[in-house]
Amino acid sequence: MNDFLEILHHEFELPLTNPVLVFSLILLIILVSPIVLRRLNIPGIIILIVSGIVIGPYGTGILEQNSAIDLFSTIGLLYIMFIAGLELDMNQFKANRNKSFLFGFFTFIIPLGIGFPVCFYLLNYDFNASFLTASMFATHTLLTYPIVSKLKVSKNEAVAITVGGTILTDTAVLIVLAVIMGNHEGTLDAAFWQRLGISLAIFSAILFWVVPRIAKWFFTKMENEKHSHYIFVLTVVFIAAFLAELAGVEPIIGAFLAGLALNRLIPHSSALMNRIEFIGNALFIPFFLISVGMLVDISVIFSGPTALIVAGTLSAVAVLGKWLASFFTQLTFKYSAAQRKVIFGLSSGHAAATLAVIIVGYNAGIIDENILNGTIILILVTSIVATLATQRAATKLKVEVEKNMTSEVQKTDSFKNETILLPLANILNFDKLLEFAILIKDKTSPNPISILSVVPNNAEAEVNIARATGKLEDFVSQASAAEAEVTIHATIDQNVAQGISRKAKEIIADLVIFGWPSDKGLMDKLIGKKMERIIAANTKTSFITHFGQPLATHKRIFAVVPALAEKEAGFLLWLKKIDLLSKELSVPVLINCNETTKTAISEEFKKLKTDTPVNYKIFSEWDDFLILGRDMQEEDIVILVSARKGSPSYQNILSSIPAKLEKYFYDKSRIIVYP
Repeated sequence: MNDFLEILHHEFELPLTNPVLVFSLILLIILVSPIVLRRLNIPGIIILIVSGIVIGPYGTGILEQNSAIDLFSTIGLLYIMFIAGLELDMNQFKANRNKSFLFGFFTFIIPLGIGFPVCFYLLNYDFNASFLTASMFATHTLLTYPIVSKLKVSKNEAVAITVGGTILTDTAVLIVLAVIMGNHEGTLDAAFWQRLGISLAIFSAILFWVVPRIAKWFFTKMENEKHSHYIFVLTVVFIAAFLAELAGVEPIIGAFLAGLALNRLIPHSSALMNRIEFIGNALFIPFFLISVGMLVDISVIFSGPTALIVAGTLSAVAVLGKWLASFFTQLTFKYSAAQRKVIFGLSSGHAAATLAVIIVGYNAGIIDENILNGTIILILVTSIVATLATQRAATKLKVEVEKNMTSEVQKTDSFKNETILLPLANILNFDKLLEFAILIKDKTSPNPISILSVVPNNAEAEVNIARATGKLEDFVSQASAAEAEVTIHATIDQNVAQGISRKAKEIIADLVIFGWPSDKGLMDKLIGKKMERIIAANTKTSFITHFGQPLATHKRIFAVVPALAEKEAGFLLWLKKIDLLSKELSVPVLINCNETTKTAISEEFKKLKTDTPVNYKIFSEWDDFLILGRDMQEEDIVILVSARKGSPSYQNILSSIPAKLEKYFYDKSRIIVYP
């Protein structure tokens, strides 16, 4: 018994050293803290940081800052930066890159401009110490990014320019740090700048030229190995972080740029994106927030008036500098108050980069203990300020976004209760069909995607319908991985066309998505008979699709639109789907049409207020359709907008084009649209 008590005492001796017990305690905090304190209306981020203070070496001493804590903390920080790069709407970022540069300039120069004279004249530090401390004010960590991500406002322009500005200002500060260290050590010469420039150039080339090509090859060759996709992504993130460190900048820069490099290959509504966000938000990011709390030493407040004065001054300057930067950004771009507050909330949190700058300066003897302790308090203060500001502002911004979305839905005749039907024909390629449906589904629609199997009405109908239902169940798990809701339907009918038409009417489907007929070489026969009957039997907008490679590896949407397509009832629906697909895949759109249709499409895109990069090419020679092959690229998705007989845009040549697509562009991913 005594031996057991001795073992028990040893295991629970503070600080805890048993890795299983340490990990269990942290998981318990991540699980329980938000649940217990949610009623107090305290944001989860603050709870996790405070929990870290309590259990950390400067609190109760339950845990110490060891290598395991540092490892998970680093993973969490890199994860935050990676997700920020991954969730960035690249079309929007490209359209607003100048705004990101200007915000980056504001959020760098204003805190630096305020901080240097305060440190130099008010706190009486020398030039190097003052400049290094002032540069620390310019840094910020996206501590509160999980809040905007959770509230689904991460694609708002204000968030996009803040994320872009973050990487610019942090990179600038870390370069300033390298310069100050070089100046302090007397190594600031031409060789220093050459080394820095060459290493950054090599790092950028690897990340934006080599990595996307390897990723595309991997996702194509290992398309069915879904579990390996996540491991591959993590590998890229940490190798990129390591390479950034070798290049002379912080690992967080590498993680963010890895997110940008993989952005186009991981659609925002994909199952892989869902896995990345789930594991990060459930484990790695909370671990990082707890570790931030463990760095805070509350006792420095009581170590004397100098420490209090320095800590208070640093905190006030840090908050003021970021507020002014967000204020001038609002004035310049005429943003709303909620957008200004979101920018302030996201950019006012100080943690990793701030601490890195100060610790390097402290170890080098540039700054003293008062600055170091004051920075620890600054991290606590700004973490709380940033969390409260972001939580309130993001909630208001979400209301604004939803209000505008509702208004746009009414203006553009969108389908806010959209229903998509997927008739099952070829089970081998159905996973791509389902992935496509998930990507283009209106995210505001509560209706699930409906998967349908039509069974012939014969003696074996009951057995066949049971088999069909069993097959359909497999696709429920695929949709669940992307957090998409699906329902399955198996029905009996005399023929497939009637069964699909009847079910489309029953569920009031807006869009029916078919797989491409699989018998190569018989396209003319199939389209002329089976598919023509199916298309003719239902009046819903229909897509016939074939994807020769993973959806995320495409680089452009190549659309061909006939004259008078704007007169069709389904015009706005397929146009919005092209816009949505472009956003999900982060690819541009090239539309081939006549001048009148171009004007109509352009007007509708303006009403959608989309950032999709759309180019037009005047085309009307439908008898010479194959000439378009000159402009097609290997990784295009070719979309042919066709028409039903008797409709305004129908012309006889349209009935023969599907066969030409099959014969001459068999290696292309292609979609035929029947409005």
